[in-house]
Amino acid sequence: MRRRALLRFAAGAALALTLLAPGPLAAPLRAATPDAAPAPASKPLDVDALLFDPEAPVAGNPKGDVTIVAFFDYNCGYCRKASPALEKLVAEDGNIRLVYKDWPILAKSSVVAAQLALAAKYQGKYDAAHATLMKIPGRASTERMSAALAEAGIDRARLASDLKTHAKAIGALLARNNEQAEALGLPGTPVYLVGPYKVAAALDYQGFKDVVKDARDRAAER
Repeated sequence: MRRRALLRFAAGAALALTLLAPGPLAAPLRAATPDAAPAPASKPLDVDALLFDPEAPVAGNPKGDVTIVAFFDYNCGYCRKASPALEKLVAEDGNIRLVYKDWPILAKSSVVAAQLALAAKYQGKYDAAHATLMKIPGRASTERMSAALAEAGIDRARLASDLKTHAKAIGALLARNNEQAEALGLPGTPVYLVGPYKVAAALDYQGFKDVVKDARDRAAER
């Protein structure tokens, strides 16, 4: 499926899928409403929205001296490879603010995974959902993702409810993420914005550490 079609799916189409909540199967879920469709690629970049979108999940130190904005897709092998190193550095450094930009562009299952992760945010479990989905190899079914999230301590009944209740907000956030990615001219995933630097590569621990140092050195020169 082409990227733009996937993004329309993320923002407006019905998900012909069910979550394995305890008891009877949940009713089919809707991703989001059509009015959350992605904006044209020519829309200028809103830097404040990029860095401080109130709906975007944030990890690390909210007052950190370096901000990393991570654009990723749960089906991206390079994203999976880089994720543990990034999470390790954020935890060990203690002064990094990490902004997650779910950008599902590779497959329908990418869209589903992003929606599940963002819905988990409403029960305070985005970090757990993100880490869990990053560890699932291949392109998993909704049932497999749902089961893995349950094993990570995420309430599936609450997840299904939040997917319905917050469908419009989730779709709108994915649309904004896509607008920002297109305004930045991102080629695909992963991409990490580290202070003033744009890194379109899967870094290892030392790579992330080096670019964070470069960002701090650059800030100190001002």
